[in-house]
Amino acid sequence: MRIYFDNAATTYPKPDEVIEAVTHYMKDIGCNINRSSYAGAYEAGDTVLETRQLLKDMFNAPDERNIIFTENVTMSLNMAIKGLLKSGDHCLTTAAEHNAVMRPLVKMADDGVISFDRVACDATGYADAEMVEKYISDRTKAVVMAHASNVNGRVRPIGEIGRLCRERGLLFIVDAAQTAGVLDIDMERMCIDVLCFTGHKGLFGPQGIGGSAIGKRAEKLLDTAFEGGTGSVSHLETMPEFLPDRFEPGTLNIPGIYGLNAGLKFIGRTGTEAIRRRENMLCGRFLKGIEKIAGVRVIGRGSTDGDCPSRETERYVAVVSLTFDKWDAAEAAYALESEFGIETRVGLHCAPSAHKTLGTYPEGTVRFSFGYFNTEEETDHGIKAVGELCKRRG
Repeated sequence: MRIYFDNAATTYPKPDEVIEAVTHYMKDIGCNINRSSYAGAYEAGDTVLETRQLLKDMFNAPDERNIIFTENVTMSLNMAIKGLLKSGDHCLTTAAEHNAVMRPLVKMADDGVISFDRVACDATGYADAEMVEKYISDRTKAVVMAHASNVNGRVRPIGEIGRLCRERGLLFIVDAAQTAGVLDIDMERMCIDVLCFTGHKGLFGPQGIGGSAIGKRAEKLLDTAFEGGTGSVSHLETMPEFLPDRFEPGTLNIPGIYGLNAGLKFIGRTGTEAIRRRENMLCGRFLKGIEKIAGVRVIGRGSTDGDCPSRETERYVAVVSLTFDKWDAAEAAYALESEFGIETRVGLHCAPSAHKTLGTYPEGTVRFSFGYFNTEEETDHGIKAVGELCKRRG
């Protein structure tokens, strides 16, 4: 038996059409784009353009040319942070971020290029516009933060924070690793200047493909992070000024883009709302099933008015972190996999700052993350397994 509850790391399984699209490219196309003038290259070029258009529509980005393909959300965040922040700038993030945000900021601060502050969050990792505003100074250039936590799934009000940034003349960079394809994102309405996404999570694509959607303000300010061949204006030894070529040197991951294209079409047919509703249903079922089990604690969920954790699913994506009273987290995760066939993720989830905020540093948590293709039967098996572990050492 294999039950996969690690969808916050990467969604599995992928829709069949994603696998078929990658296979079609590898078997039947196989050529590059922007460098050749034959039928296969034109077909591949059309698929890449169509994928940009699908992403543009999904995020309400300014133009399909403003969709920049990268390897993953980490590369996208590095390009945005290092390309927009200049010497002497001040940046804000939150105290509950992934290392994809923290490490670039810490590196730039250690090198004396910028300074930054971490906005204090509440006990669930939540921060709103009022909390962010307290940290804005005359030198603040940008705010960068995750739409939702990868540790406990807490969703932040990025529309509210984006409007604050726009009012104060700040750039707003959003990490949508846990929300793209699951929550509705509108760059224009939410005042997002750079939206960073990955293809292999909620967008159902393969690993190795991600990107940025760049707003008009950021487009004029963003420096290149890499330079090289683009297949365009090849007589110049400087990067093209136009998008997307300016930020896409080298060969794109075209097999990954084919898979992402199929994943986006799957979402289009299924509906973001339907995906979100199903994942939240499974997550709520799990939370309801474990809330009376003695010896296990749900981390970073619940509200101060006494609501039980299972009622909180609308303010979270389908990610649940647990600690066990009488089990080390790594030991519990091993038992879940070896005895019950349940695959989770254990530890600090590349987010030590978030775990410090949640009070689970340095041991971390056992993370269950539910996906569209999980079932009620699998969820009930997970509840039973948690109960068995707690009963064994009760």
